[in-house]
Amino acid sequence: HISAGNFTQQPCGKHQGVFHSLFCCFPKDPLDDVEVWSESVDKVLGCKAGQIAFREFLKSEYSEENILFWLACEDYKKIKTVPEMISSANRIYSEFVHPEAPRQINIDCTTRENITKNISQPTLTSFDTAQKLVYSLMARDCYPRFLKSDIYQGLLRKANSR
Repeated sequence: HISAGNFTQQPCGKHQGVFHSLFCCFPKDPLDDVEVWSESVDKVLGCKAGQIAFREFLKSEYSEENILFWLACEDYKKIKTVPEMISSANRIYSEFVHPEAPRQINIDCTTRENITKNISQPTLTSFDTAQKLVYSLMARDCYPRFLKSDIYQGLLRKANSR
């Protein structure tokens, strides 16, 4: 199984490259959107196939924590109950923000300290500043490299050869 957030899919039989095994079980052809991804990082993040491809790229650059944190924040903002918010805030904090976090994100000290100070009473906006910083990092640094990467270029060639 390949998991991306709450999305799990079954890999197909024989591998026909990483792209096929990643995208084979989508209801519509994920290659339909590949060209659109070059328009903006929002187009990549706004579609499940784009998220998976970008995540694979970030994994190759050892910066997968960026998209994982961003996606966790997107899910966090949809929470409806206080107990769920507290639980999720603590999970996000311990996984991404805590100074000893296993997938520590690259944010400034002030932002990290503000989150740490307020984590005992989280709100739906607790991670907004950090999420914006990580988004900016992905948009400014990672996204342009993604567009030049073998992962994206391979998907583009595959989409154009259909």
